[in-house]
Amino acid sequence: MKFFSFSILLTIPRTLLICFCLMQAAGAVEPFQVQDIRMEGLQRVEPGNILATLPFKVGDNYTDDKGTLAIRNLFALGLFKDVRIELKGNVVIVVVEERPLISAVNFVGIKEFEKDTLKKALKDIGLSEGRPYDKALTDRAEQELKRQYINRSLYAAEIITTVAPSDRNKVNLNFTVIEGDISKIKEFKIVGNKAFDQSAIMDQMDLSEPNYMSWYTKSDRYSQAKLNADLENLRSFYLSRGYLEFRVESTQVAISPNKQDITITINITEGSRFVVSSVDLEGFYLGRDNEFKSLVTIKPGLSYNITDIVETTKAFSEYFGKFGFAFAKIEPRTEIDRKTNQVKIFLQAEPSRRAYVRRINISGNDKTKDDIIRREFRQMESSWYDGDKIKLSRDRIDRLGYFTEVTIDTQEVPGSPDQVDINLKVIEKPTGALQLGAGFSSSEKFFLSFGISQDNFFGTGNSLGIQINTSKYNKLYQISTTDPYFTEDGVSRTLNFYDRNLRPYSASSTYYNIYSKGLGVNFGVPVAEIDTVFVGVAYDQTSVSSGTGLPETYSSYVGSNIISVPVTIGWARDSRDSTLAPNKGKLFRLNSEVGALGNTRYYKNSGQYQQYWPLTRKYTLAVNAELGLGAGFNGYSFPVFKNFYSGGLGSVRGYQQNSLQTDNMYSKYSDYSTGGAKKILLNTEFLMPFPGVGTDKTLRLFTFIDVGNVYSYEESIDLSQLRSSVGVGLSWISPVGPLRFAFAKPIRQFDNDRMQTFQFQIGTAF
Repeated sequence: MKFFSFSILLTIPRTLLICFCLMQAAGAVEPFQVQDIRMEGLQRVEPGNILATLPFKVGDNYTDDKGTLAIRNLFALGLFKDVRIELKGNVVIVVVEERPLISAVNFVGIKEFEKDTLKKALKDIGLSEGRPYDKALTDRAEQELKRQYINRSLYAAEIITTVAPSDRNKVNLNFTVIEGDISKIKEFKIVGNKAFDQSAIMDQMDLSEPNYMSWYTKSDRYSQAKLNADLENLRSFYLSRGYLEFRVESTQVAISPNKQDITITINITEGSRFVVSSVDLEGFYLGRDNEFKSLVTIKPGLSYNITDIVETTKAFSEYFGKFGFAFAKIEPRTEIDRKTNQVKIFLQAEPSRRAYVRRINISGNDKTKDDIIRREFRQMESSWYDGDKIKLSRDRIDRLGYFTEVTIDTQEVPGSPDQVDINLKVIEKPTGALQLGAGFSSSEKFFLSFGISQDNFFGTGNSLGIQINTSKYNKLYQISTTDPYFTEDGVSRTLNFYDRNLRPYSASSTYYNIYSKGLGVNFGVPVAEIDTVFVGVAYDQTSVSSGTGLPETYSSYVGSNIISVPVTIGWARDSRDSTLAPNKGKLFRLNSEVGALGNTRYYKNSGQYQQYWPLTRKYTLAVNAELGLGAGFNGYSFPVFKNFYSGGLGSVRGYQQNSLQTDNMYSKYSDYSTGGAKKILLNTEFLMPFPGVGTDKTLRLFTFIDVGNVYSYEESIDLSQLRSSVGVGLSWISPVGPLRFAFAKPIRQFDNDRMQTFQFQIGTAF
């Protein structure tokens, strides 16, 4: 019997291999016709897989070349540890030794990562449960695990791999990890800076030496990706201040022998500072040169500023995109005069060709359904590319409030010069909040409070809110739901129902009681991309029972049911870049409510204006102004239940929630605030990143000035009665939702005012 073993050939020394080949050549098998093919050593692999791989079949002629090719092909399957071919007469016998299968992949000592995260990383390189074991692949797995730890600045991490045999030719892979301590940046050096000191330069970096916020920002953990981003920030810093020839000469990253301390040294050459002498347009601008010139933000006579150039080229690209030129190229070119330190800027434009969108791809939405995002798109597939519509689509998706990040990328379609794909990537955020509480007291016995709100219910885009409180003195049952696409045209519908029973906290059974219940429906009709008209109707029934402590303003309602059927109409325009953390844009709201049915007659009008101005990359100025006016008509007074309230977060901070009123109202209603028929409010905020977090907008400090109050209908708005406060606060987009904390000090207060220095809320801005 003759046989050939490829695995044996691989282990023979070179000199012996030559001799072996000569012997084989001398004793080469004469070609013969294959009568049968047999297989030995198979456990899991199907015989058909081997037969399909062999370069011959029964009835074909067998040669040495075909035998060698058969062995090579079988090894290429990656399923066998050893393969050989034996010949017995005209019968070919394929003898294999299968590789063991990986039965389980286990991790020991893992703290920094979730095990599923590491298993996914290993699966990406081809190692997972159910696949054949390969020593080379295991070595790659060790390197991949090491890379994952290095990305987390755990340079001292050690990985030990053990292979434990199991039954039925299987093995268990065990990765034992000794993570060690985190490697941190001990020293950051900038060499060659003259125009700016190191502290000014380090302000541009996300990486830094350890500070008191490093536990949150992890800015003292080195990674190559972060350093590359910081170098780009540094380059942009100098180029935006006139240093056109700025260069990063070299970067050295040194790690201590114990792999705990990292030193980063950046060597730079600043060059001279240049001033722009002129800006000229070159190329083809669709015959709209004057329109493009109006988009230029580069100012001759001022320092060269790469930010202005980027903004101008971006504006040009977007304007070209408006006419379907998705591939327009705008190349800024400079002519430098080093004698005068001046630079001429030429903007070369090449519109290229018009394009249409082949496909819109969405990724990152693990929870939110695709159609919830697609219905916000104004750029359609198989339509001409429109830059304005793409930008509008991105803003509309961001304003949904379901995502912490929304990015759009345009990609050319290979082989189709007039087509592009739009790739949208989102990062989802938690959109729900759960509140659950219980208590027991001698007066109230056992009570339960429960609240849940979900802005993106099961990924459908609908919102649902439920509030339950079984307290004896503050019972509440409320449910509301909003369908933002009640119709395919984008008409929204909101349903609301509540049942409330309020009474002051007192063991006395003679205290007054206010009971109200109602339901309503509201529709939002989009009339433009950022404009919506709201119409709605509701039913409200309120009754007041007399008792101790009843405010005078409620006395006229005792013993009767006050029924109102308010009809509302409103308008809103929202051009903010985000509802979660706005940085620029405006919000207008106008709302009018009229109660012309039931046993009340009143109107209630309100308006709101909000605007954000990005002052720099880090700082933002924001204002919020609100006005309200309510009155009765046809001989009816304005219902006290419809009053406006002021004080606390979302209003004038530093005062107890909803506690403000004028001195005249205090004397009339004692010290109990029932709100007012008129309202005025002005908030001003200056927002900045929290020290140590760079430009991260999820954690920001703000300073504020608040002014406002409410007035009764009989009173005129007296500015001397306005309350005001100043303070500082912290806004944090946390996993449970946006949190805002405020420390406020009143700068105009009166004797009866109720103060509250520290306040917090879960909600949006202002």
